[in-house]
Amino acid sequence: MVYTVTFNPAIDYVIRLDALTPGAINRARQELIQFGGKGINVSTVLGRLGVDSVALGFLAGFTGQALEQGLREAGVHTDFLHLPDGFTRINVKIKAGEETELNGRGPEISPHALEQLLAKLDRLVQGDILVLAGSIPACLPDDIYQRLLSRLEGRGVLAVVDAEGALLSRVLEYRPFLVKPNHLELGGMFGRELHTIGEIRAGASALQQRGARNVLVSMAGEGAILLDETGRFHRIAAPEGRVRNSVGAGDSMVAGFLAGWLQTGDYGQALRLGTAAGSATAFSDGLATRAAVEALLSRM
Repeated sequence: MVYTVTFNPAIDYVIRLDALTPGAINRARQELIQFGGKGINVSTVLGRLGVDSVALGFLAGFTGQALEQGLREAGVHTDFLHLPDGFTRINVKIKAGEETELNGRGPEISPHALEQLLAKLDRLVQGDILVLAGSIPACLPDDIYQRLLSRLEGRGVLAVVDAEGALLSRVLEYRPFLVKPNHLELGGMFGRELHTIGEIRAGASALQQRGARNVLVSMAGEGAILLDETGRFHRIAAPEGRVRNSVGAGDSMVAGFLAGWLQTGDYGQALRLGTAAGSATAFSDGLATRAAVEALLSRM
């Protein structure tokens, strides 16, 4: 089973405007509600690609209840912990030529609540997959990903980590099954920009030498590369299309990669499906649908 963890889920209120004028009344021409958080995005796209998962994390208040109900109606299996105080955040995404985001803070997660989540993760068994994605709220220790993987070490659980900076570097010693930085995040880990495929490949190789089994690096319109645990190097071009949405594309790539690997056991096919899923989200107003992914696959 695949388990995803989202420490700070959100209801995303997406509005499109012809133009944004600060200090004036702005009227939307389109609005959309999405249930977000990087782990939740992974679970949603996995389900659309035929792979079951369980979304874990923390919810609070009436917004948390609405988010969980919406996910269940969409077919996402959930096992959230409900916090007694606060409310699940609402993020406002304003799309008016440029994209402006107003992100909420979210509820406080107490040490007791965190221990309850750890107890749920203690039930994972050999062959299960745990997806840790994104940043963490300020109320949690900054080594939380490291603590989670340390707790699961030796149990045969496959870890997938989509994070940047210290959050990612600290978990490499636990040999995560997959890490997925983008090329900018990868460069940031080495304190410089990576401009060529050779430089990006060298950065990915360095992560592999430090413990990551498979390193998937997304490069926006330039596609992606993969260094797999058999020693093979893969590169794939991004399909052509008009980018409409930057939210969730990386999460969709992770979901597509996992779906492709679970369904075929082939890393090349996993990369292909991951690239199609990430691009399908980028070319849509919301997360990738199965039909959109299959349409792109037929052109790749």
